[in-house]
Amino acid sequence: MTQINPPRAILFDLDGTLADTAPDLAAAVNLLRTERGLEPTAYELLRPTASAGARGMIGAAFGLKPEDEGFIPLRDGFFANYQAAMAVHSTLFPGIVELLAGIEQAGLQWGIVTNKPARFTDPLLPQIGLAHAGCAVSGDTTAHAKPHPAPLFEAAARLGLAPEQCWYVGDDLRDIQAGKAAGMPTIACGWGYCGPVEPQAWQADYLFGHPSELLALMQESLSGRSELAA
Repeated sequence: MTQINPPRAILFDLDGTLADTAPDLAAAVNLLRTERGLEPTAYELLRPTASAGARGMIGAAFGLKPEDEGFIPLRDGFFANYQAAMAVHSTLFPGIVELLAGIEQAGLQWGIVTNKPARFTDPLLPQIGLAHAGCAVSGDTTAHAKPHPAPLFEAAARLGLAPEQCWYVGDDLRDIQAGKAAGMPTIACGWGYCGPVEPQAWQADYLFGHPSELLALMQESLSGRSELAA
């Protein structure tokens, strides 16, 4: 049971948290398969791995890990395919537009902390309606990616805030680990991809199934009526 302080900013993971990018990620890896005369991998198998990027997609589609022979050429091909068509079917999750509007109306800041490389983050955000983020920290912005807290420290610094003044929201265990390591209250979003470990086991301060629940918590917290996490 955790009482969390009202935020000055809310930071978000990108893939699987703010945006449903899995369709375009899946298309990029399946293009690799069809180019090699292979049948596409079922979308239902690819979608849960989307938050893990190239590692997750290539692992699901080809059964290879980053240390395996042949992974690097596939990764490079995946990157090229994705960069050429990264916003064909990607959209914001239902309720995200309203959530971000509510954050801004409350006078708070919001930003993005993703493990996605900046070569994809920077062009993608304006194409899916997120160009107005207060900051965008990518997986290669700092020397370490999540679950290391360095990207979250960087985001807080860019917003002019202490880390403990920010909440962090994500759909992967690494997001919650990074948020805790940075001293930020953490919210697991059950509407995302969530990966192989059930979000109930992540020990986040809160677990929500829809962005409207996060908006309600923020409003309650700012009004001094925040309830204990279930």
